[in-house]
Amino acid sequence: MPESPHLRPARESDHPEIVRRVQEWWGDSRTPQEARELSLLLPRLFLQFFAGTSLVLADGSGIRAFLVGLHSADDTTSAYIHFVGVDPALRGAGVGRRLYEEFFRRAASAGRHDVRAITSPGNAGSIAFHRALGFEVEAGDREVGGVAVRSDYDGPGQDRVCFRRPLGRPGAP
Repeated sequence: MPESPHLRPARESDHPEIVRRVQEWWGDSRTPQEARELSLLLPRLFLQFFAGTSLVLADGSGIRAFLVGLHSADDTTSAYIHFVGVDPALRGAGVGRRLYEEFFRRAASAGRHDVRAITSPGNAGSIAFHRALGFEVEAGDREVGGVAVRSDYDGPGQDRVCFRRPLGRPGAP
C-alpha cells in the first residue's frame, strides 16, 4: 500500500528537490528556460532562514507539494506566502488549500494578524484561488481585467496583484 502524504515543516535539505519539482511541474506550461527561471525565485536562503514557517507535503515518492512562507521580521503582525507548488497529479484535490490553511493556523498561533501574497495579473487561476481562500485584492495604480494591479511592483514591467487575508485570533472560528 502506498504511503499517504504527510505534512511537515520544510528543511534546508529539501531545496534541491523543490527546485527540481518547480522545473518539472511548470514544464507543461512553460519552456524549460522559463521553468528554470521560475525556480530561481526560490534561492536556498528561503529554506535556510524560513524552513520553520514553510511546509512540505511528502510521501514515499518525495515532495508532492510545498509552501514557502515567512513571518515578517519588520512587521510583527504580518506573514507572507512567497511560493506554492502542487504536483499536477494532486491539483484540484484540496492540497493547496490544506497548505494555506495550515500556514494560516501557524501564523495566527504566532500572533500574526494577516497574510499577504502576490501573483501576476495574467494568472487568473491564482487570483481566483486566493479570492476563494478569503484574500482581498489590495489597491493598485491601475486595473487589468477588472483586478487592481500595482505597476512595476517587482521591477520594470513586473506588475503584480497584491493580496491580504486577515487572520482570526488563535482558537477563533
